[in-house]
Amino acid sequence: MSTPQPLNRRDGRAADALRPIRIEAGAMKYAEGSALVEFGDTRVLVAASVENRVPPFLKDSGLGWVTAEYAMLPRATATRAAREVTRGRPSGRSAEIQRLIGRGLRAVVDRRAFPERSVAIDCDVLQADGGTRTAAVTGAYVALAQAFARMLLTGDVASWPLARPVAAVAAGIVGGRALLDLDYDEDSAAEVDLNVVGDAAGAIIEIQGTGEARSFDRGELDALVDLALKGIGELVEHQRAALAPTMEEVEAVLHKGSRRPAPAKDEKDLWGAP
Repeated sequence: MSTPQPLNRRDGRAADALRPIRIEAGAMKYAEGSALVEFGDTRVLVAASVENRVPPFLKDSGLGWVTAEYAMLPRATATRAAREVTRGRPSGRSAEIQRLIGRGLRAVVDRRAFPERSVAIDCDVLQADGGTRTAAVTGAYVALAQAFARMLLTGDVASWPLARPVAAVAAGIVGGRALLDLDYDEDSAAEVDLNVVGDAAGAIIEIQGTGEARSFDRGELDALVDLALKGIGELVEHQRAALAPTMEEVEAVLHKGSRRPAPAKDEKDLWGAP
């Protein structure tokens, strides 16, 4: 373990602080669900599209499907990058990230609630300054919740498919210090880098961890995970705020309408909290 250097984050944040977070729900006119997410200078636009079909391996299974695609605009970074479509397929990095997003969402979805339908999540990075995959996961949940809300309000589904919110954040060791929500400069200098996907109940869905410049021990891993889960809890509050009007409509249908009685005292609410 290296000796910690004095904390000197570019934006003056504390070690355990997120960058300024902004989530704009309903950012797109035509998509069933959408969100514009900002983690500091990182900006990701997410759209959720409902399709009346499932992949062939799920045909007649009675299950729905959620999948994701991820891409960066050519000038999302300091120098222009060629569009991946010109190469004929996503890069290995993009394929890895879109699988991460899909797994994170499917972990909190009841696929029996929307049989024979798919929700495609498109995540496009408008500007990259570190944490694009974690911003994409966080915004993807907001877009997915909106899409399911529209399906519920139009009668296309009869129950709420989401168990609880899911969000993601990076944590890493930079200059011997554990830091939350790394920007690009911090990520580039990180000795250890972790991306953590978790839910509102504090459960971990996925961890991607790498010793970039050195190995790390169990104590450091635990400290980074604790830091990330703290950040995920704060991100969920931003998701709640962005989705508040939508979820009020959903609550009205589920709890006051004819489809479902009011929840019992010990029943979890739509956010997965007792």
